[in-house]
Amino acid sequence: MSNTVLIMSDEHNPLVASPYGHPMVQTPHMERLAREGTLFENAYCPSPLCLPSRAAFMAGKRVHQIQTYNNSNACLCPDHPSFGRVLGDGGVHTAYIGKVDVYDVGANLGFSEMLLEQDRGFPGDTNVCRSPLQIREGARKRAAGYGPKPNAGGGDERVVERAVQWLNTTAQELDQPWLLCIMIVNPHFPHYVTQDLWDMYPDGGDLPACGPEHPLAEHPFARDLRDHFETDHFSEKDRRGLRRGYLGCVTHVDRQIGRVVDALQRTGLRDATNVVYTSDHGDMLGKFGMWWKCSLYEDSVRVPLLASGPDFDRDKRVRTSVDLLDVQATLFDTFGVDRPEDWSGTSLRSIAPNDPEHVTFAEYHGHGTRASAYMVRKGAWKLIYCVDAPNLLFDLDSDPGETSDAIAVFPGKAAELEGELRQICDPESESARADGFISEQLAEMARRSKEK
Repeated sequence: MSNTVLIMSDEHNPLVASPYGHPMVQTPHMERLAREGTLFENAYCPSPLCLPSRAAFMAGKRVHQIQTYNNSNACLCPDHPSFGRVLGDGGVHTAYIGKVDVYDVGANLGFSEMLLEQDRGFPGDTNVCRSPLQIREGARKRAAGYGPKPNAGGGDERVVERAVQWLNTTAQELDQPWLLCIMIVNPHFPHYVTQDLWDMYPDGGDLPACGPEHPLAEHPFARDLRDHFETDHFSEKDRRGLRRGYLGCVTHVDRQIGRVVDALQRTGLRDATNVVYTSDHGDMLGKFGMWWKCSLYEDSVRVPLLASGPDFDRDKRVRTSVDLLDVQATLFDTFGVDRPEDWSGTSLRSIAPNDPEHVTFAEYHGHGTRASAYMVRKGAWKLIYCVDAPNLLFDLDSDPGETSDAIAVFPGKAAELEGELRQICDPESESARADGFISEQLAEMARRSKEK
């Protein structure tokens, strides 16, 4: 039976990685994982926001099922068993290092070991009101968050150093299969990097091919996010600087992956260990005038997914769309542990390389938009279903950059994908349910504030 190291970064747009075709960014260790294993070309997160995505991954259920709609941890239910607890009950030693940010604090999640855990303090994000749309006052100041900075990425380095220590010690002594989860915060904003990483990309300060001048930048949900984060106030200098800094942050993540793989080699564990690299969501990087996450466009909702080791084929590319719940299901498949029947996801090892009928789902209920939105991907087709705003349809084979809405030309395809969506949930009912829950969160924040 194989062991597994799962490395998850934060906010990595897979299009900014050399195995996915980026012409400039240097990610040799990701290339190595792709060469020695399997690259999933179309992997998605459950929701393009930290806490919702990570919570769904942890609990094995959709965001709307566990009601982790946004980055506030007010009113969340802690009673969802984690994959760490369930695998542990099945005889697997589960260790977790770094960022947690789910529906409960790390100490309560039931992992065999919880190390250097980083929990979100209460109440988390307070800018969650959707009706009326809350503007994040002062968010325009984030535009200056880039450039060289001493000790940038130091938190990630400490997490990885602890992981290397664990591989050198605990992993050598265990007489049972083990899972090591390593949580890296980069390339999440701000995009500060060490001087050498900044100097690596003197030509990295480009502009997105489709910026705020593109017609889709005026879609109501794009307009909401641009207003919420005040991104129309970002200068061209800052937009270029943010994109340059992001390249350095991605290379920083790649270096941490290399440290882990090298440690596995030194300790003699590599041949018996799967290494899986992914992220919790992507980053818009200025496309359509939007920055960071919160959107169901590819840049924000897609994630890198590379899997190398004894349970994955070498030099293989999988075109079928998958998501992080499929990654979680793969852990159970790898260890031969039964997964709760009401959890979502299918083992990656059971998914055909090019299945045009396979359906992948994501959702967004968080800050910055007036209502909920949903994504359904089936083959080359992708529907973004928006409550209280026009829906969007894209043929990703002919339009991978999502620059032309095809819904007027292919209404039948849009209807087909909407049918797939409604088999998963009722989008309007779930949006209304999210509104009610957000109201409860805001009331709880107000009540706790008065008690101080």
